[in-house]
Amino acid sequence: MTEPLLRVRDLDAHYGGAQALRHVSLHVTPGEVATLVGRNGAGKTTLLRCVMGLHAATVGEVTLAGRDIGALPAHRRARLGLGHVPDDRGIYAGLSVAEHLAFPHHDRANGWTLERIHDAFPVLADRRRTPAAKLSGGEQQLLALARVLRMGSRVMLCDEPTEGLAPVMVQRVGEVLRQAKRHGVAVLLVEQNLRFAATVADRHYLLDRGRVVETLDNSAVRDRERELLDRLGL
Repeated sequence: MTEPLLRVRDLDAHYGGAQALRHVSLHVTPGEVATLVGRNGAGKTTLLRCVMGLHAATVGEVTLAGRDIGALPAHRRARLGLGHVPDDRGIYAGLSVAEHLAFPHHDRANGWTLERIHDAFPVLADRRRTPAAKLSGGEQQLLALARVLRMGSRVMLCDEPTEGLAPVMVQRVGEVLRQAKRHGVAVLLVEQNLRFAATVADRHYLLDRGRVVETLDNSAVRDRERELLDRLGL
């Protein structure tokens, strides 16, 4: 078995007196996409934020390529290869597409060249001089994904990248995630769209009230789709 690139062990997290995560353990290997699925409030975004260092875990361990990164701030984790695509996309409205993609690589060996970025995201090449605020929602999402790949991130933490997008953009996001997967990037993906998730992911972690209650493969998702949609309230 390939060694995990990202591993989470027995992670707990709180918001004030409320416990958001309970003993969460999971892993993602190079070239693998794993999804986090669950109802709103199940703890999916909190988990991504804890992995990225944007929310403090109470107990537990986060390792990247075998290194314990639990005590590191977010910017140090980013330099080691964690890339975060938040649910609000994290785009700087006043910067152009080209300026977003001009940020220094954290890992020049793994960072995608501008040529590769433009091949994968032709719309970004066409709109490279456009301020990010004038992009459509789908174009902003592609820019957020492209920026992480440009940085050379080895692990992508993606929070609802297809939410609110037109079907053609959902398809494009799927193509980008599959490309990243082929290049050995590990992806931990929060996704409510089960049918989309099954087209890009290898495994699915089902969260309920802050716990991982099941790990499913794609065949189990297909066979139990109606049941799972009911559990997710969809």
